[in-house]
Amino acid sequence: MFLDFIADSSDGAIENPFENNEVDDGGNSIYNFLYPSKELLPDDKEMSIYDHLEELRDRIFISVLAVGGAMAGCFAFSKDLIMFLEAPVREQGVRFLQLAPGEFFFTSLKVSGYCGLLVGSPVILYEIIAFILPGLTQSERRFLGPIVFGSSILFYAGITFSYYVLTPAALTFFVNYAEGVVESLWSIDQYFEFILVLMFSTGLSFQVPVVQLLLGQTGLVSSEQMLSIWRYVVVGAVVAAAILTPSTDPLTQMLLAGPLMGLYLGGAGMVKLLGR
Repeated sequence: MFLDFIADSSDGAIENPFENNEVDDGGNSIYNFLYPSKELLPDDKEMSIYDHLEELRDRIFISVLAVGGAMAGCFAFSKDLIMFLEAPVREQGVRFLQLAPGEFFFTSLKVSGYCGLLVGSPVILYEIIAFILPGLTQSERRFLGPIVFGSSILFYAGITFSYYVLTPAALTFFVNYAEGVVESLWSIDQYFEFILVLMFSTGLSFQVPVVQLLLGQTGLVSSEQMLSIWRYVVVGAVVAAAILTPSTDPLTQMLLAGPLMGLYLGGAGMVKLLGR
């Protein structure tokens, strides 16, 4: 019997169980993404680990310098920025108080820090792309441009949506609820803590389509799978809106949950159009 088994094995009748004849498409695409073949890599100059660390240090220094300069410039116009951010409720009769010595000064630093980071973020993004670009394949380089551009547009769109829609709705709810009972005298520090966290969390939540495109391109999730779990997406959007919004009113949460669901469905549609 042993000789017959050897004869059958030599004829190729029995497959080697340790030989991977069929590779899963999802796993194969992930492997090719993480470990591309040399034919797909561009002809860039090879660098040692020391050169990479030196380049990383220079790019971090440039990013810190750009953000620091942007923060200093924003601090010079901090009063104008504060007046601009107070506009959503100033027309409703809300007055702001400084409840501790130096509170307005530290609030100005906080506003300048957020705005400087926002202004300097394109430089940070450029330095990150310039650092990782030599390690990408030709197809990945072509895919990087639309991803970065779309991510930037969605982030600024989220901040704009928060300033013109979410923030006025939430603050109007609070003012109307307290009308006739208490006078609206708000702490300047707590107000900006609320509005800045709301704006930046909304900008980050608008990155949902970008994450979907990355998952679709790497083959981890298909468009059919994304669309099949829409019920869970509705619940997840409501929960995410409740976590991201610093207020507890249901109006603000619903105003954020709606766009999140729309962005998710739009991202799934984009993945489907790309044939994934």
